[in-house]
Amino acid sequence: MMKNQTHFIGIGGVGMSALARILLKKGEKVSGSDIKESQRTNELKKAGAEIFIGHSEANVKKATTVVFSSDIRDDNIEMIAAKQKGIPLLHRSEMLGKLVIGYAPLLVTGTHGKTTTSSLLAHILVEANLDPSFAVGGYLNNIQTNSRFGRGHYFVAEADESDGSFLNYPGFGAIITNIEQDHMNYWKTEKALIEGFRKFADHISSKEHLFWCYDDQHLKSLKLTGPSYGFTEGADLFVENFRQVHWHMIFDLHFEGKRFENIQIPLIGAHNVLNAAAVFGLGLKLDLTEDQLRKGLVSFPGVGRRLEKKGTVGSIDIYDDYAHHPTEIFATLRALKNASHGKRIVLAFQPHRYTRTKCCLDDFADAFEYADEVVLTDVYAAQETPIPELTPDKILSRIKAGGYNKVRFVERSNLPKFLSQFLQPKDILITMGAGDITAVGPAVLSELKE
Repeated sequence: MMKNQTHFIGIGGVGMSALARILLKKGEKVSGSDIKESQRTNELKKAGAEIFIGHSEANVKKATTVVFSSDIRDDNIEMIAAKQKGIPLLHRSEMLGKLVIGYAPLLVTGTHGKTTTSSLLAHILVEANLDPSFAVGGYLNNIQTNSRFGRGHYFVAEADESDGSFLNYPGFGAIITNIEQDHMNYWKTEKALIEGFRKFADHISSKEHLFWCYDDQHLKSLKLTGPSYGFTEGADLFVENFRQVHWHMIFDLHFEGKRFENIQIPLIGAHNVLNAAAVFGLGLKLDLTEDQLRKGLVSFPGVGRRLEKKGTVGSIDIYDDYAHHPTEIFATLRALKNASHGKRIVLAFQPHRYTRTKCCLDDFADAFEYADEVVLTDVYAAQETPIPELTPDKILSRIKAGGYNKVRFVERSNLPKFLSQFLQPKDILITMGAGDITAVGPAVLSELKE
């Protein structure tokens, strides 16, 4: 009898690779294809997956199930072959839905903060010896993986709202960080987006384990059942007295008649205080002790591509961050400015997707407020068809019209060389975007060392 084999189209993606790792840990056969070799495909190959570089009908010949993501188009040759052969096709979220069966799923969703929050929650449960499973959108720095197969009761999962797929799996508990207009190519209207989050909340079985941000007006309008959290008085879990001390945040919490003082996290920014507060509250509801929660938060190793330090040459520090929406850019730059002790911050920013860039164009000037210099590069299309009017000149002119003038354009291919010559002693360079801008920091480090 042939053993089941799951094939992932685009296995090198962060979400797909997380699920593939869990199946491998469970002892199942896994194969996958991607358009190029990467660190993730190499790691999966070492872990036992059969990896194909490039898409081909032959890649699915041994598959009994084929998994795809929303980025895979219907005309993909492997999608077509699977349909012709009658091989069951599962969206990535449907596969995740199968994996969480038998666990108590703890889901984290929201426009911003999903990866950091879900990683914090997963780390705390691991440190508390609860042996959780998890699938999150970034690599935890201490274990260099984005997923884990555990024997414990809980499964922490990042629930993706971008394509509505967060409605495809059940949840025992959840954290909803915020709602903001993004991925409008899928949602079309703000009303539909907000309704999607309401449906997500309805799917959570234990409302006492459903935490949502009271500071977010869209979430507040939904009048959700479950504990709220935030900086605003009236939140069930109220955060106050938060302050940034170098590269740490310290804050106090009030929750269910108790006060928790001087909680520390090795992250910066008010947005990360909210993320940590939500995790602390949910942890209390999961019967973790205050001591377990404090130790878990303060020992958090961070996540790849979330203000990740790539290196230092001389007195120049280089960081990388996944931020690509104006709200995320603003929050990250503000936190970095507060920690920088007056150093010049140079932002190298790669807009992500033409549809998002068009939607957010008038917000970038304000988002760049805490950067001293901005170097803009080509839009990362992410398989989208380019929008002709979004030329570099037009993007620059809109940003300058919004009131931010210290911005210039450099082609992506020239970016490492330009930055290595542009940077000055004691500068901080931060690369930002959800595309291949992440490779620029290491390239600049090499140029500077030479």
